[in-house]
Amino acid sequence: MSKPAVPSRLAAQAPPGPGATVAWWQQRVASPADLLDGLQQVRQAAEGAAGLAIWIHLCPPATWQDQLAQLVLRLAEPNEDGDRAALAARYPLLGVPFAVKDNIDIAGEPTTAACPAFAHTAERHAGVVQRLLEAGAIWVGKTNLDQFATGLVGTRSPHGRPACVADATRISGGSSSGSAVAVARGLVAFALGTDTAGSGRIPAGFNGLVGLKPTPGRVSTAGVLPACRTLDCVSIFSHSVADAAQVLAVIEGPDAADAYSAWSPGPARLRAPTGRLRVGLPAQPKLDAAIGYPAAWAAALDRLQALGLEAVEIDFSPLNAVAALLYDGPWVAERHAVVRQLMREQPEALDPTVRQVIAKALDITATDTFLGQYRLREMQAALRAIWSQVDVLMVPTAPGHPTFEQVDADPVGANAALGLYTNFVNLLGWCALAVPAGSASTGLPGLPDLPFGVTFIAPGHADAALAGLGAQWCDESATGTLRRPAVEASLPIAVVGAHLSGLPLNSQLIERGATLLQATTTAAAYRLYALPGTTPAKPGLRRVGASEAAGGAAIAVEVWALPQSAVGSFLALIPSPLGLGNIELADGRQVHGFLCEAHALAGATDISEHGGWRAYLADLKTRT
Repeated sequence: MSKPAVPSRLAAQAPPGPGATVAWWQQRVASPADLLDGLQQVRQAAEGAAGLAIWIHLCPPATWQDQLAQLVLRLAEPNEDGDRAALAARYPLLGVPFAVKDNIDIAGEPTTAACPAFAHTAERHAGVVQRLLEAGAIWVGKTNLDQFATGLVGTRSPHGRPACVADATRISGGSSSGSAVAVARGLVAFALGTDTAGSGRIPAGFNGLVGLKPTPGRVSTAGVLPACRTLDCVSIFSHSVADAAQVLAVIEGPDAADAYSAWSPGPARLRAPTGRLRVGLPAQPKLDAAIGYPAAWAAALDRLQALGLEAVEIDFSPLNAVAALLYDGPWVAERHAVVRQLMREQPEALDPTVRQVIAKALDITATDTFLGQYRLREMQAALRAIWSQVDVLMVPTAPGHPTFEQVDADPVGANAALGLYTNFVNLLGWCALAVPAGSASTGLPGLPDLPFGVTFIAPGHADAALAGLGAQWCDESATGTLRRPAVEASLPIAVVGAHLSGLPLNSQLIERGATLLQATTTAAAYRLYALPGTTPAKPGLRRVGASEAAGGAAIAVEVWALPQSAVGSFLALIPSPLGLGNIELADGRQVHGFLCEAHALAGATDISEHGGWRAYLADLKTRT
């Protein structure tokens, strides 16, 4: 199999304009003519990019026209008074163009995984494609990839080798190479990739994109040709965290057709017991100084400090040991399971490097597989402790950005180096989000700056919380109105004393992932008392009876949203005579909150005149 020629640096293209985003396309729904005209321009641009090794298969003309006809029908669906909000709720991605990596099925179209000898026509849509089409999105084409999704370089394909959009002498990254470059060049608003070892993150970092890799099992892989079926994730490339989060909200969820589906909503925010998010960092990251990566990483650390986040250096050697299992352990046999017949009957059909990697499976025994599983379980158990030290990890998305020549000189070694900060994530069941972090410069005249990226990594199911951190990092101030991934249900809890923000027991809420909803007051029907002999000092709240002469007062409270999964452990911390009951707020709502048993108020000081515990403490401090 001959190697395609390396393109010249002059082929690099500037970043796309605002028309590339999901939000831009959503705005076009208000003007159907503009929307349809924009989609025709997308089609023409996709056809015009034939020489960039992005596409394996474009949407056939007849299917394209069918999609546009369906779009017109949806745009004409009845809406009261032309209410476009109702239409957007029904079809959250209406008219938004997207691309699909060619190991993901689209009904009636070929799936090749960049191996023509393996091509077959899909009978039905992959679960993720079905959900996108039902949401109104328009598929443009199927994209190039490292053959059988085996690689992080994007060079192992008979369909050519996509290049980095900033420097065409450098690789695009893979295996989801075509999907990343299609988004980076503005040909589509978002694209689906897959990620087993970092294929949804490395190309994002190399092309200045957001790359969202969900928790394994959160998104269905039904209709996705596996690389490692037990680890695979469908990933999302976009220009903003908000776009990626909105797409995830559409495609996530359980799927009976996927035996590895394990969807579960997670927390709305990352847990920070200290109140300040602790970000775990590699102590001495390996970075390519020749292209300015150390300086770019230093700038990222400055950004971390500017956001008020706490940097914590940790030992990454246990994570590196997990990463080594992916290709040096039995998981390479999962790749062989997909192509075993092709390797036996037509070995020449495989890319030589891909064949070399997968052939290692022939020496792996069933005993090796079980030993590898035992070792991974031990590592998983030991590494759970990492989340008591930090709340999230931040790593360079890649340690360097090789040229085509460097990859050609050492195909396996160059690829292996790229997985340093990515290979361990799926083995541990965690989620990750690659985000842009400025640029790196060689400092040499005539050479372009390269996109630089960092990746945030969080525990499994923390996808929505991770998106919130990513939006903060990217300074996306308008993301609150967009649809976000599902979070677990929560219980509103009104706190009145030591659990208030900044007071001694507030950490009990924070460490359980609770979020502050509002500061308000109770209805004017309560009395507040300072309880004697409590450590830390605590108040007691009591609702007055209708006949009591003293009457009630409005008492300051904070209402916190406590994840339901944490309610039990929180209740276990509440000592007698306090307990949770129903509290009426000033606006008439009823929420659960702290009340005190009546017998404990004998001898307690009535402090209702202060209007709240914090005001009482301030007055006490002044007097003493």
